[in-house]
Amino acid sequence: MSKVTFFTERTETPPAQTYPPGTIVIRAGGRAVDIQKSLQVREAVFVGEQNVPLELERDEYDADALHILAIDTDTNEPVGTARIVDKGNGVAKIGRVAVLSAFRGMGVGDALMNAVIETARTLKFAAMVLDAQLPVIAFYERFGFVAEGEIFLDAGIEHRRMTRPVR
Repeated sequence: MSKVTFFTERTETPPAQTYPPGTIVIRAGGRAVDIQKSLQVREAVFVGEQNVPLELERDEYDADALHILAIDTDTNEPVGTARIVDKGNGVAKIGRVAVLSAFRGMGVGDALMNAVIETARTLKFAAMVLDAQLPVIAFYERFGFVAEGEIFLDAGIEHRRMTRPVR
């Protein structure tokens, strides 16, 4: 991939823009199709690769969450996703961050997290929290998240809570 682009799309109408070959677009918005595409990526990563049961991977927050999606514009297929859930009191819960294995190491995860942070800032959240799998704590630390508390199991996988203010 030659370029990762971020833009915000908040309508049900697909963007009319065209992009150079090899572009991945990060889209944060309210398009209903993005929920299904996000679930597709999450199922491949969490269920397929990490053996998380489907009934644990999907939850009641999916319908109301803001889904952020990385789209390969060559194929119009999703390659990565994240979501933001409003937990109240100015706190955004970041979760379900996933990138398809073929697209890891290309900056897609970085672009997703930059979009998450910018979206949280735009939506006027004061703080962000996430539950990080232990092997990716360093990834989130690069974005200013700080690990807190004890290690806990979620779907049989070790995690730690991480927080950061939205600046």
